[in-house]
Order: sequence, then C-alpha cells, then structure tokens
Amino acid sequence: MAKALWQSSTEEAEKSRKPVDWKRRMSDHVAYALLIYTGLQIFVTMGALKTEHGSIVPYFALVLLVVAVIPGLRLVERRWERLAESGAPRAELRPLFLRDLALLWVCAIGLPFVVTGIVKLILSLL
Repeated sequence: MAKALWQSSTEEAEKSRKPVDWKRRMSDHVAYALLIYTGLQIFVTMGALKTEHGSIVPYFALVLLVVAVIPGLRLVERRWERLAESGAPRAELRPLFLRDLALLWVCAIGLPFVVTGIVKLILSLL
C-alpha cells in the first residue's frame, strides 16, 4: 500500500511540475551576469584609474560595456528565444543551456579583468 501511495504521489508531482522555460532562465542569467559584469568592470577599472596619472584610456574600457557586451548578451537571449520556439524537446536543450550558462558566467566574471589588463598594457606602452 505504501508503494502504491508513493507511486501515485510521484506521478502527480511529475504531472503538476511545470516544464522548464529555458528562454526565461537564460534571460534571468543574462540580466544577473550583466549586473555582475558591470559592477566588476567599474570596480576593476576604477582601481586602474587610481594607480595611473589621469589618462583617459581606462574610460574606454567602460565604453566597451556599451559597445560590445550588451549586444553580445542580446544575441545570447535571441538564440534562446529561437531554441525555445523551435519545439526541440526540453531534455535536449539542457546540455546546451548548461554549456551556454558556463560560458556566460566565465565571460561575465573574467572579461572585466581581461579588459583592465589590456588597458594597463596600453598605458604601460604609452
């Protein structure tokens, strides 16, 4: 009897569970990644500004956010809109989602340091 109750409760839970909305989940992660990227970019670049002699070059690193990162993130969102509307089985989208998610967060956290490193390299050459 306990087994029958367990099976019926798990079957009901699976039926009542909503399907994963990959498009919405990726959109949420893109928004959070943009916030993290922006905060790190400002924090790291301002740290570089304090150590330099008033050059305008580090401000170009902040402009990079508007010029390259936001359109790039929008492309990721559009990709997931197309994938979600393609009718592909949700189970097949999970590995793609995890790969894109890892790439998104590596870029969101690593790119501010790379950009600031490039700016510091340019400043050292000037």
